[in-house]
Order: sequence, then C-alpha cells, then structure tokens
Amino acid sequence: MTTIRDVAKRAQVSVATASYALNGIGAISDATRERVLRAARELNYHPNAFARHLKHAKTRTIGVFITRFGGSFYEAILEGIHDVILNTDYELIVCPDSRSERRILMYRQVDGAIVFDSKVSGEAILRLASQRFPIVVMDRLLQSDFVLPVLQDNPTGTREAFYHLYDQGMRKIHFVAGAPDSFDNAERLQTFLDEARRCGLHTPVHQGNFTESSGYQVAQAIIRSGDLPEAVFCANDQMAIGFLRAMKEHGMRAPDDIAVVGFDDIPLSRYIQPALSTVSVSRFDWGAAATRQLIGFLEHELTFEPCRIPTRFVARESSDRSGARSRPDLQVAL
Repeated sequence: MTTIRDVAKRAQVSVATASYALNGIGAISDATRERVLRAARELNYHPNAFARHLKHAKTRTIGVFITRFGGSFYEAILEGIHDVILNTDYELIVCPDSRSERRILMYRQVDGAIVFDSKVSGEAILRLASQRFPIVVMDRLLQSDFVLPVLQDNPTGTREAFYHLYDQGMRKIHFVAGAPDSFDNAERLQTFLDEARRCGLHTPVHQGNFTESSGYQVAQAIIRSGDLPEAVFCANDQMAIGFLRAMKEHGMRAPDDIAVVGFDDIPLSRYIQPALSTVSVSRFDWGAAATRQLIGFLEHELTFEPCRIPTRFVARESSDRSGARSRPDLQVAL
C-alpha cells in the first residue's frame, strides 16, 4: 500500500514537507506543493484524513463541488440540497472552484459527494467513487455502480421548444450553443438538430458560452449578416437575453422580427420585455433529488436509480405567434 513516505520519496522532499503539501498547510513554495501533489496522483495516493481517529470513521458530512455560488441558477440548486440536509444529521460543505477545496474530494474527507463542476474530470470521479464513497453527478452521464447521474430532462424540454416554433410555421430556425464542454448543451443541441432533420430543416449553429454577452455577440453577427432567421433557440436564458438586447439596439422586436426561446426559466426571463419563452425545470427539486439519492445510499445502501428531472415549456411573448401547424408524429424513446 502506498504511504506518505512513498510520495515524499517520489517528490524528493521530506515526509514533513509532503504532509504540508497534501494538507495545504506550511510555508512551502507553490512549485514544491505541486510536485508533491503530482507525485500523489501518480502513485494513486489517497489518504483518509480521519483515519488517525478511527479506521472506519464517518464524517457525517456531504461535499458539494459546484462551479460557483452566484446567480439564481446555482442558488436554487443549493437551496434544494440544503433543504434535504436540514432533515438529517449530516453537515454540508460547499466547495467552489479552487484547488484547496477540491482536495476535500480527492482525499475523500467527506462521506459522499455531489458534483456539478466540469473541471472535476469524469476520470477522477470514476476512480474515486466506491461503495464507501458514492458520488452524484449533475452535469454529465457516467456509468458506474457508485456514480449516479441526476440530470435535467433536456431532450423532452428541447423537443417541446422546437415544436413550439415549428408548429407556428417557422422553418428558418437557428441554434445558439453554450459551452462546448457542457453535457446539457450537447444534449440540447443534438436533440434540436435531430428534430430539425426529422422535419427536413437545416439548422445553422452559432457558438456561444452560456453568458449574456455571448448571446449578444451572436445576435450582432447574425443581424449584420442580413440573413435573418425566423427564430432562434438559445441553449440557456442568459444567451437569449443577450440576443434580445442586441435586437432592441437595432430596433427589432421579438417575435415579429425574430422569435427567441431560451432554456432554464431563470427569474429574470419572466420580467424582461418581451417576456422570454423558455424551458422550465425546478432547480430546487433537482438539488433535492440529488441529495435524497445520496443520503439513501449512505444510510440504507439503496440502489442508485437513474433520475431525470422533468422539464416543461413555458410560452411567453418572445416567441408567441399565431398560425400553428401540425407536426409529424413522434416515435421517440425517452
């Protein structure tokens, strides 16, 4: 079994220095700390921070590894997680994107983890997950007995958005994509392209990154080209709001000039003018479902069940046109 002495030898430092680096303490250089951490990864060394107290001790703590705290999107997820935790005797550690806090995950200093952070690699999750350390993921699809994906029902929500536009006679529909490394973006994009092909449509794709500014920039480029679509589907609401802002600056209106649809139903979407049509999902329920699954496994070893959080399309002013047309029958396995 690999020990801290092996790590120290590999990194060519003393055991004390290795300990400082692994625990994030002590006055050592960043270069030395990184050398020790690299040696630990290479040797697959994962110390149990609580072993000094009791070999099989439980921390009664859940770790949440999330991209960031800010914004209503993440706040609602965290509220759902916290609501479930309040009804247990578990504590909660929420870790944003930082090396020192991610160490909690890598060294298993919690009983289980909820991951919503693309910077934590799927390879690392699969390597770390075990019966004693289950992991719930909310941003990717992984296959493992001890990793549970709890995901939004992106395919259903995207189909409803597509046919909302198609049924109103719109045929020239563009897609504004989010971050390329996002699982949600990939599912939404692929579903939209599949439905467009079923209906004999060609769908141009414009690359954004889930930010309002990227939606604004895509809209500016489309408007400057002079080749306007009848409608755009944005992979999230923030990009859709940026798209609407650019349209307003050019004296254009949705849906008269271009119909605009988003995804997520963030609170702002219902208050802007025009109110944004979007796909809604309860992020509170999403966070709560992820936590219940994890607690059920930790407390009762309940088998992880595949879980998709339901979505529903919300039609508002930004895409509401009359003259709906029929769509082809759907025979799609969900």
